[in-house]
Order: sequence, then C-alpha cells, then structure tokens
Amino acid sequence: MGERRLEIDPWRIVETGFDAADGRACRASESLFSVGNGAMGGRANFEEFFSGESLQGNYIGGVYYPDKTRVGWWKNGYPEYFAKVLNSAFWPGVDLYIGGERLDLAAPGAVVGDFRRELDMRRGLLTREFTVVLPKSGVRVAVEARRLVSMSEPELGAVSYKLTLLSGDDVEVAATVFVEGDVRNEDANYDEKFWELSSLDRDARALTMRTRKTGFEVCWGQRVAVSCADRRLSGENLSAGERVAERFEAVLSAGQSVIIEKFVGVVSSLNHPAGELADVACGVAQRALEQGFEAVLMAHEAAWAERWEGCDVVIGGDERAQQGIRFCIFQLLQTYTGRDSRLNVGPKGFTGEKYGGSTYWDTEAYCLPFYLATCGEEVARQLLLYRYKQLPQAIENARKLGFSGGAALYPMVTMTGEECHNEWEITFEEIHRNGAIAYAIYNFCRYTGRQDYLFEGGAEVLIGIARFWAQRATWSEPKGRFVILGVTGPNEYENNVNNNWYTNYLAAWCLKYAIDAVGYVASRDPKHRAAAVSAVELARWAEVAEGMFLPVWPESPVDKEGIFLQQEGYMDKEQVMAEDIPVSERPINQHWSWDRILRSCFIKQADVLQGLYFFQEFFDRDVIARNFDFYEPRTVHESSLSPCVHSILASLTGRAEKAYELYLRTARLDLDDYNREVHEGLHITSMAGSWLSVIEGFGGVRIGLDGKLHIAPRLPEGWSSLAFRLHYRGAILSIRVAAGEVAVSSENGGEAEVVIGGDLYKVGHERIIVKIG
Repeated sequence: MGERRLEIDPWRIVETGFDAADGRACRASESLFSVGNGAMGGRANFEEFFSGESLQGNYIGGVYYPDKTRVGWWKNGYPEYFAKVLNSAFWPGVDLYIGGERLDLAAPGAVVGDFRRELDMRRGLLTREFTVVLPKSGVRVAVEARRLVSMSEPELGAVSYKLTLLSGDDVEVAATVFVEGDVRNEDANYDEKFWELSSLDRDARALTMRTRKTGFEVCWGQRVAVSCADRRLSGENLSAGERVAERFEAVLSAGQSVIIEKFVGVVSSLNHPAGELADVACGVAQRALEQGFEAVLMAHEAAWAERWEGCDVVIGGDERAQQGIRFCIFQLLQTYTGRDSRLNVGPKGFTGEKYGGSTYWDTEAYCLPFYLATCGEEVARQLLLYRYKQLPQAIENARKLGFSGGAALYPMVTMTGEECHNEWEITFEEIHRNGAIAYAIYNFCRYTGRQDYLFEGGAEVLIGIARFWAQRATWSEPKGRFVILGVTGPNEYENNVNNNWYTNYLAAWCLKYAIDAVGYVASRDPKHRAAAVSAVELARWAEVAEGMFLPVWPESPVDKEGIFLQQEGYMDKEQVMAEDIPVSERPINQHWSWDRILRSCFIKQADVLQGLYFFQEFFDRDVIARNFDFYEPRTVHESSLSPCVHSILASLTGRAEKAYELYLRTARLDLDDYNREVHEGLHITSMAGSWLSVIEGFGGVRIGLDGKLHIAPRLPEGWSSLAFRLHYRGAILSIRVAAGEVAVSSENGGEAEVVIGGDLYKVGHERIIVKIG
C-alpha cells in the first residue's frame, strides 16, 4: 500500500500509490482515468476482481432507460421518467486465480507495491502496473495492463494484460476472460434492473442484452489470445446466462508470464439491424484479433494524433495549467466526435451515472464554441441540428405546461427532446435554457460569418423560442413593464424568484434576435416557413422585448452607478461574503439544509455575470467590472460551470490574479477535486468552459460587433507563451502569443481577417507578427 498521489505532467495523468481502504479515492481515480471514443466509454475499473469500493461503469452513447419519476408530491406537468445513462455490460473483465488464490488488490493482507496508473492523453491509452504479494500463499506477481477504447474503430474495445510470476515455481494460473451482462445502475429510482438477456451465442462468444422499456439491443462479441512462453494457449468456453467467459490455464515458474490480448466488439441496434448484431460484433473483434493489440493501438494512436492536431493548446512556463487544459480537451474529444447527430455532450460523458440525460443547456452555452473552433463547422452544426430535430418535442414540452401556438420550451435534460428532469424548480422554472439554444445559433452564425443555418432550421427554432417568451412574460400594471415571474436562474441556490435579470435580459434579446432572423429569411426566401410569421406577432414580440423589466440596484441608471440586480428581493438577504463561510462547511450543498441555502445570498454559479459574458460587447467595461466585483465575492462556485465565466470576465476587466486563480479552478476542477465529488464522475461540459477561459480569457479571442475576429491577449504572470489553433471561416489559424507579440498564420492557406491591437490584418500562409503592449 502507498499514499495516492497525482503527478504533474503536461501530457499524462499519473497516479502512484494505492490504498484499497480509501473507497472515495478509488472511485475518484476510476473517474479521472476514464477512456472513451465518442460512441462509448467507461470508468477505469480494474480488469481483475476488486472487492473494494468501486462504481462500475461502461456506457454506450444514445442508449438509455426511462426510470419512472420518483417524487413525494406529483404535480401536473411533471415528466413521467428520468432518462438514466445506463451502466452496460462489463467488457474488460479478466478474473485471475494464482495457485488457487484470487487476485484482489483489496483482499485483507494483500501487499500492493509499485502501483502506477497512467492515462496518456496524447495516445488515449490507459495503463496500470503493480506488484502484489498474495495474502495466503505469499506468492508475488507483477501485472501490466493496457486498455483502449478505439478512436479509429468506434465499436472496439481492447485490453492487453500481462501477469508475471516473481516468486515461486510450478504455480498454477487460471485466467477467466469475460464479458458480464448482469449489471445494475447505482442510481436507480426503484432499484430496477435495466437490462434483460436477449440472447447468448456460446459458440460465437457473443452476448446480446436488451434494455427494458426502450428495447435497445447491444451485443458484445469477444475474441481472446492468451500465450505463455511463446506458446498460444487454448481456452475452455464457460459462457452461460448473461456472461461470455473463456478460461485459460498455465503453470508458471518465477520470471514467466501469461499475456492476454482481449478484443470486444460492441454494437447496438441504434446502428445495425437487431438480427445482425452478433455477426457484426464478432466481426469487429475478430478483425482486431487478427491484427493484434499493437497494430490496433497504432491505428488508435494515429486517430488520436489527428484529433489533437487542431485542438491542442500549448502553455509555456506552467505545467499545472498545461496539464489542466489538456485533460479538459482530452475528455471533450473522447466524449463527442460529431460523427452522429443523434448524440450529444452529456455532463458526465462516459465517466459516471449522475445527472442522467445526454443533453443540458451546457452544450449550447459552453461546448458548441469549443467544437466549432477546434473541429470545424460541420461538427458544431451537428449539435445545432440535434436541437432542430427535437423542435416538435420542445413544442410538446411547452404545451404540457399550458403554452400554445407553436411555443417551444427546450428541455433541461433530455435524450429524445422530451423533458425528463423531475425537480419542479428545474423542470418548470429554469427556463433560461431556451435562451442558450437561441444564443448558440447566434454564436454559430457570427463565428462562421454566414446566416445559412437560419434557412436550415435555425429560424424555426428561434420562432418557437420567441413564441414561448412572448407568452411567458406578463404585463405588470404597477411597474408599467413586462415581467417574468416564478423562475430559477443559472444560480440554482435561488428558486421561484421574480424577474431574474439574466432570464429577463435573455428573453428580450431572444425576441429581438428572432425578429431579425425572420426578417432576414423572409427577405431572401419569401416562401420559407419563417416568412409566415405575421406582422401582428412580430409586433407583439417587439413590444415585449422593448418593455421588459430589468431590475437594478440601487434604482438608478446602471451606467452611472449600481449593479444589475440578480432578482427582485436579492438585497433583502443578509449580505455575507463567501470567504466568511468556514472551510468545514464547504461546499455548502453538502453541509447546509436547502432552506438555509435558499435564504442565503450565496450564488452557486454565474447568473448576472453569465449574461454579461454572453453579451459583453453590449456593455462598457466599467459596468462589467462593477457587477463582477459585487457578485464574485458572493459566489461559492459550487457549479462546475461557474469558475470559467468568472475567469474570462476577470481577464476582460484586468483582474489578472483572480482570472488565473479561477482558471486553475475550472481547468483542474476534477484533477484537484475542488467540489469533492469526482468519485461520481467528471464534469465534462464545464471542461469546454476551461478552454474558453484560455482562448477567450487569456487569448482575448472574440468576434466583435464588426463581425471580425479580435485577438487581445492578456497572459497570466508566469506564462511565457500561449499557442493554439482555430478553425475559422475556412482557415486553420495558428496563433502564438509570446514576449509582447502575437504571431498568426494560416496552416491550410485559407485567408482570414483578424483584428490585433485595433488594426485589421489579412492572414494567409505568410506569418504575420504584431507587437502588442
């Protein structure tokens, strides 16, 4: 045993030391070392048996279970189910007996040494090495395990497992290589089992499981090669029930090894006819077996190299910052690839069960800019089309809540477009999510410099959202303004509030943007469906937008003094700073009652500041700074989405030290477990915010009101340089900031216009270098 430690390395996450008694740390490491390929992935559970604390998790994109809603008091409009991300069959399994004694690092008396686990982010490879003295026999063995979820073959998982005998002679080793389908979710409302057996083909070594209720079918086909002393071993087929298993036996002397290469094809009825699943899965596994692990790894590494080519961020002089941002980028790349428009960016990705659903507003607010700038327009367009295809469900969601006439309310949580979040203050009240969907369309169009997506579904989405806001706002006679009552803003530590500034501002902006979009489309294509919106309806949208109440404090023009008020009544709360909360009571969501949280002034995540981040071009810097200085000290940052927005605004307003502090918090949120919840899974969508903190915050990259790309770097003290690439309007821009200058070139020869230091430059193959103050 040894103390667990994570090393700082620019390309690797390295863990040394292991303590099976520290269950929380064991589960946290399973999260941190997760691997995936956009189609599937899983936690870094040990291949061999482990009796210690573990959250077993392997997940397949798009496959879910509608877990019946469980609430104490049913309310009309509640979703009938919560979509659970399914823990699926455990495919990496290798169960080992050495001299009749089971290999288990948590077995009482087992002495584990030289433990090292490594996630190579450049190669997408998980490795683990250790020695162990078995408690009963005293036999000592060494293990070297490698695992990948193939980026080049999205339906393939592979394991290389080597066991070496370090002491003893004529020791019998039995290895059962298996896929186990009898699995459950830890997070199940009624402790149901979500899977049932569809078929087991013993001869083919293919297991097909079916999800209850939804009827998804997934097949795992296994192929194994086991060798000892350069001799291929034959195995015994033990497959039965919900398990594919093959047993191999060997007798080892000290220094000899058993080497297992395992390949599993994982295919689903999302992509193949149900009747062909076994043949396809076994075909994937068989082809990999014929290639061998090293060849499979080489193809996988090449695919990862291609992924990194346009995405890497290089920070000079700060390895903690470098490791943090690469970890974030790595997780984003292995969570979503854009190959399948039915998939999206789940908040936990393939690292845990918590939250459920595959889509939150996080995708539009944080993730889309990352994929747009690093992977290109088509990948980002898939995310927009995902929402367009679900517009009918959004209209139905709104209808269930009493709206009509094509009003659309996009879900807080969804797999199919149907709302499946069942906490009333979220389902009914956190309606600002609609604004993020509209903002993503705006963001896409301004970044690409084209409005063509408006004709491809964008305008129709905006119309549905505008119709919702026009009906959701009500006229207040006392105020002489339109108000929006009974909402929850991004700060979920406030529920059922009136006139949340962010929600009201966003609603008014959505209405104005929808008016502009309808006008643009109608003027160019009078037969387009968007042109059918009547002048009367457009006038109503304009009336609500122009008449929207926006609270300020004190009640005076905010451009002269004061702040935008988070919501009415916020200043009635006792104004205490987050730094005054005892460390022993942080995070407050794990120590305080919900009543106490709701009565406090503490803010979970950026709320007013979220709006100022989105629309920073429309506000003077001093207005942004004044609001930042008021709200940040009251913010506990207990949402993973919070530090990144604050870091960007701190950079924008010249608060360099605070910007860097909050950058480390967002980029290393999971690595350093700031919120003490990594054991449940990683915070994938907030990792896109970490990228935004670097590119928009420190790199100063932003599309200006002139429609051009502006670069205004603000590097933290201690960073000698910052380099990154952007896909931008047909060009792949290479940007490097160092020593008082910005260097920009186009790697693919595509021409682009950029603004640096207030001057406009045309960029092509030839590198331009601009001196900055």
